[in-house]
Amino acid sequence: MDIDTAKINRIQEVLLENSIPGWLFYDFRGSDPLGYRILGLDPSMHTSRRWYYLVPASGNPIKLVHRIESEKLDSLPGEKMIYLTWNQLHENLEKMTASFSALAMQYSEKNMIPYISLVDGGTLDLVRSFGTRVISSADLVQIFEAVLSPEQQSGHRAAASTLTEIVQTAFAWTGEQISRLGRADEVSVQAFIMDLFRRHNLVTDHPPIVAVNSNSGNPHYIPQKENVREIRPGDFLLIDLWARQGNIPDAVFADITWTGYAGDDPPEKIQEVFRIVTDARDRGFAFLKDRFRRGEPVYGWEVDRTVREYISSQGYGDDSFCHRTGHSLGLEPHGNGVHFDDLETHDTRQVLAGAACTIEPGIYLEEFGVRSEIDVLFTEAGPEITTPPQYELVKI
Repeated sequence: MDIDTAKINRIQEVLLENSIPGWLFYDFRGSDPLGYRILGLDPSMHTSRRWYYLVPASGNPIKLVHRIESEKLDSLPGEKMIYLTWNQLHENLEKMTASFSALAMQYSEKNMIPYISLVDGGTLDLVRSFGTRVISSADLVQIFEAVLSPEQQSGHRAAASTLTEIVQTAFAWTGEQISRLGRADEVSVQAFIMDLFRRHNLVTDHPPIVAVNSNSGNPHYIPQKENVREIRPGDFLLIDLWARQGNIPDAVFADITWTGYAGDDPPEKIQEVFRIVTDARDRGFAFLKDRFRRGEPVYGWEVDRTVREYISSQGYGDDSFCHRTGHSLGLEPHGNGVHFDDLETHDTRQVLAGAACTIEPGIYLEEFGVRSEIDVLFTEAGPEITTPPQYELVKI
């Protein structure tokens, strides 16, 4: 089996740059998909026993594998240690870790960043019992998971452009159905968008959100045939869609939300909430630009705090704005990099050049909900909006 050392060399470079002695990867029955991806292991590989892989900042890596699955890490460089009994596992793991004052693992203190916190508490207890301090790999993970290559950045921009075209086409088609038939419905609009995805060779993990009136007040509403709602003149409509290029294995998602009104004169309340939400969105982006201009780092929780405080100042608190301001974009719609979040979590990770995130504040009321979502790519030249911001409600 060919051994690719490039990934391990890169991990060691990052460890040295961040003054971290080593990174201890651990898996049991596929419990750490991040480790598989970062190390370049086959995620479909069948594993039924625990394995450990220690990458030191310098020197040779060490593997610890079970005797009946001793070949599982053969694609990775390093010395191999084999255990059979639990006593041997503990003894060998202690030998592996004894000389390290601290090791990074897929762990987050108090589970503050749950997307990274994949190592079980018992395993943490075991490693700590050997006198080794466990530190979070959250910042390391986003270097490998969230910093996009130039090709991924180009693919994200292309997907974002196509999504914008599709959402505008979907609103126009909805208006045509209302003009011709007097109505459309959530499920038919959703199906129309999925057909456009196929035509444009886009793939997604889930059909888009199409929500009319009070349904738009539920941030994760998904239309079902059993309870489909019609869209008629005088109705408010929210469409949230996300996808990536389907012909590229490591293509990155784009994700946008637009809103519209079926009529000439949207009610004043809808226009007011739309203005607050879009102003909050733009304040979030302005905050990012200002930090970049001053050469200062920016952390995920700060963006959320900035946007949330503005919405609160306009009379809408966390009960109305009931989700984080934005999420990482990656191989999944919600990636593994920094999120703009000081509500559901307190994300202390720094925004890195090459990462992509959404900014999507929302205000959700009983009768309707407004969300306005843009994608932002953090380039060396500064934050770049890759999806055109919506400044007026779409006239359906």
